[in-house]
Amino acid sequence: MVRIVGNDIHGERKMIVGLTEIRGIGYMFANTILNILKIDPNQRIGYLSSEQIQSIESIIKNPAGFNIPSWFLNRRKDVETGEDKHLITSDIAFTVRNDVEREKTSGSWRGYRHMFGLKVRGQRTRCTGRKGGAVGVAKGGKVMPTQTGGAGATPVAAAEGAEPAAGVEGAEPVAKSKEGSEKKEVAGKKEAPAAGKKEAPAAGKKK
Repeated sequence: MVRIVGNDIHGERKMIVGLTEIRGIGYMFANTILNILKIDPNQRIGYLSSEQIQSIESIIKNPAGFNIPSWFLNRRKDVETGEDKHLITSDIAFTVRNDVEREKTSGSWRGYRHMFGLKVRGQRTRCTGRKGGAVGVAKGGKVMPTQTGGAGATPVAAAEGAEPAAGVEGAEPVAKSKEGSEKKEVAGKKEAPAAGKKEAPAAGKKK
């Protein structure tokens, strides 16, 4: 393991790949560092000497001192100092957070967009950038079935589904009418086979 600017990098990584593991250093910036120091990009990072590690850290901390152009840096014309810097590791998140808070307190257009969670850089918001739910038309809800015996129930459903409560007038006649209808149905079923049996032997005797 090699420690560069507070980041532990595995020694088996190649130079150009290992340097990009440091947040704030991309492929082009790592390639520029290796070209200035005359280091082979395909060399394993574990073979670096202590002097080479110190020179890499010095370039990362002060790129302007090694004739790296300002347009190559990620923090140009800082608001507080006015200098050209290159931010790495946790300094990036800290600086971005401070910039957003400054925009909010100043009441700028960007600050209001940040406060409401909207897009800040002029992107379209017609079909993207929405909060919650999927993009599209919401489906309608299902119709709930009517409750038997409730306020919205029909008189027929209430009479058939609901049992009459004890002590309510008209409860006994309904029960009796149900019993009478059941007896009539049973009697009709029993009489049909009996009639069929009596007719069969009579037809045989006539022949």
